[in-house]
Amino acid sequence: MRIRLAHSPDPDDAFMFYGLACGAVPAGPYEFEHVLSDIQTLNECALRGEYEVTAISICAYPRVCGQYALTACGASLGDNYGPLVVSREQRSVEDLRGRTIAVPGLMTTAYLTLQLLLGRAAFEPRVVMFDRIPDEVAQGRVDAGLLIHEGQLTYGQYGLQRVVDLGQWWHRRTGLPLPLGGNAIRRDLGPERSREIVDIIRASIRYGLDRREEAVRYALRFGRGLDERLADRFVGMYVNEWTLDYGPRGREAVERLLSEGAAAGLVPHVGPIDFV
Repeated sequence: MRIRLAHSPDPDDAFMFYGLACGAVPAGPYEFEHVLSDIQTLNECALRGEYEVTAISICAYPRVCGQYALTACGASLGDNYGPLVVSREQRSVEDLRGRTIAVPGLMTTAYLTLQLLLGRAAFEPRVVMFDRIPDEVAQGRVDAGLLIHEGQLTYGQYGLQRVVDLGQWWHRRTGLPLPLGGNAIRRDLGPERSREIVDIIRASIRYGLDRREEAVRYALRFGRGLDERLADRFVGMYVNEWTLDYGPRGREAVERLLSEGAAAGLVPHVGPIDFV
């Protein structure tokens, strides 16, 4: 049975699926087809139920929960770190209000968190492909930029200044990690197939963690501007024990983020969250 496994072309996702991609992890009765696309596009595809398994932003889950369940593995959580807001010159958080800020997508968790920090409609978002945001800021085409993926480590190469780390802000406020992205599996696969597929994905994550050096070398192919040291650091930030399973604290973080987003009118209300 063909299973399309959609994820971002980034080092952390590549690391997670290295075991499957290199054929070291048995795929059982499934043929996994890797589909690579940026997270905003994947969120939009999830609205249509396009792929059997897909990476999604956690803030997109309330909009797709009728068709998808979150998988218990595959999450990217920022534990006292996360997406960054940067600018050309030093700014305060208050100085971001009323500014034009480049964002990687209106369905990304980074954008939701920035809205929770500044308030709804407190700034003008401009959607820019995530890997172009540092240059947009450096060239002065926007006042600030919201960085995800490897931009969190490489923004200094553009001469940019950090304004706020949203993961740190969230942790100070809640004591919880910031749940940025996860994997979702289509409900029409049924409970038994879903559990089998999730077990295979977890085995792939474990394979990479157990063979970190070779998995990082593979992931480096997807690391725009990252050397091996930075790729290893980035992977360590977002592929770890949280990725094997959210655990009670990670699940609490998902519920807290989505409940706060719903209370602020930023995402639809979602009931109990089921994890496969």
